[in-house]
Amino acid sequence: MSSGRCPLHCHEGQCVSRRGFLKGSTAILAGSSFLAGCSSLSQNHAASHPIRQCGPASKCRPMLWAAFVRRQGEYGMLWPGAVYDGEAARTMYARKVTETVSKLGAQLSLRPEPIYSLAEADAWIAQAQEAKADGLVLVMLDRQQHAWPTAKKVAQSKIPSIIYSPLGTSFTTNTIDLAETPGCVVYSTDDFSQAAYGMKMLCAAAKMRRTCCVVIKGDKRYDVTLADTGINLRHVPASSFIEEYNATPDSDEILAMADEYMHRARRRIAATRQDVVNGLKSYYVAGKFLEREGGDAITMDCLGALGKIPVSLPCIAWSRMNDDRIPAACEADYGAVASHVMVQYLFDRPGFQQDPVADTADNTIIGAHCCCATRLNGYDKPPEPFDIKHHHGNRDAVPRALWRKGQRVTNIDLLPGDAQTPSTVLISAGTVVDNMEVPPSGGCVVSVKVKFDGGQEVLSFPGFHQIFFYGDYKEQMKDFCQLCGFKAQVV
Repeated sequence: MSSGRCPLHCHEGQCVSRRGFLKGSTAILAGSSFLAGCSSLSQNHAASHPIRQCGPASKCRPMLWAAFVRRQGEYGMLWPGAVYDGEAARTMYARKVTETVSKLGAQLSLRPEPIYSLAEADAWIAQAQEAKADGLVLVMLDRQQHAWPTAKKVAQSKIPSIIYSPLGTSFTTNTIDLAETPGCVVYSTDDFSQAAYGMKMLCAAAKMRRTCCVVIKGDKRYDVTLADTGINLRHVPASSFIEEYNATPDSDEILAMADEYMHRARRRIAATRQDVVNGLKSYYVAGKFLEREGGDAITMDCLGALGKIPVSLPCIAWSRMNDDRIPAACEADYGAVASHVMVQYLFDRPGFQQDPVADTADNTIIGAHCCCATRLNGYDKPPEPFDIKHHHGNRDAVPRALWRKGQRVTNIDLLPGDAQTPSTVLISAGTVVDNMEVPPSGGCVVSVKVKFDGGQEVLSFPGFHQIFFYGDYKEQMKDFCQLCGFKAQVV
């Protein structure tokens, strides 16, 4: 059971390929959630007292340890050869590692001299373990002698690690034994973007392990850790949310936010201004819970707690929080909590939790739900257009975001494991085909039709409450699963 305290190193105070990730990843790093600490709403938003993450993850500055490895003598005839300027490469990569860690808002311990022997490798790893480093980054400047045995030691340590091998420092005979090692990812390329993404994965994993999610459900208070994700699920009684909601007035801030939504909406159908006000009240109530409970994320048994009473369902509030870097999952779904966390921490954009519906006419999957964020392109990008409509229960207010046709998307669903079995992450990628109109169709008012790659039978498409999000990041998600020890299942 997590204590909810911030661990060591936490201080108070679109379509892309795996190989070309950071050609688009530079923007991702620049907009990283790790830069903000306790993140707050964009200045474009109307709220003068925005809610924010207030838990251990929001205060966390991951500590990365980095080192180079090579023989101490001249390269000569052996790879990378006399043609390779190892000192120039070391200077260049030291600068890139330092700049990347700075952009991520993390901390860096860079070994001043390369690792020149296996004894030095053992000592460096032991020091990192004693310091409780969040991740190791080993840059290969050699293919000979102790270089790859050092990489194997790093990969087999208990610290999540990235091995970066520029061209000339490895054959496939060197990388084959480490290629599928849980807890370690190897990147063999001159494209430093992959190493930069690797460092972002280390930071995202560290932040995920420190995340505290407030779970509004049931009638008891308790904490429990979500399988091997490290996420602390802090349960609070649903009645406490209802009491706080009923005691919250329609303040000027809530009214201003409601008017802003209605002004920004492409159109408003059925839902009244008061419906919008009622829904956004939950945004401020949720903020009080995050602050009071030390939460970084939130989820709620919304239908079970509110479905039969006049208190508004929090669809528009959860949409707003996901727009503002606060993972907010529907229906107290713990796997969806973890999936939201991974998407936001890795790719700096919100995801869409949905119920999958098969369309056998064109072999597509329609993701249907009544809560969807609007900043689908990224937190530093303009939001997608949206309508304000009633929930499919013909009540309350829902922002129906319009997904861009032709947009590549990724779909993930974390299935929590247990003490003997690692969590599984279902992963798929596809293309947005359409936004279904509800009505005349039935079901949830946000209904996004996607044609997935791979030929999976749509009637048996696996998972539920999966997360759709913009961009083709299937390979990047597979790497993150390997780093975290999850089982990646591509569907």
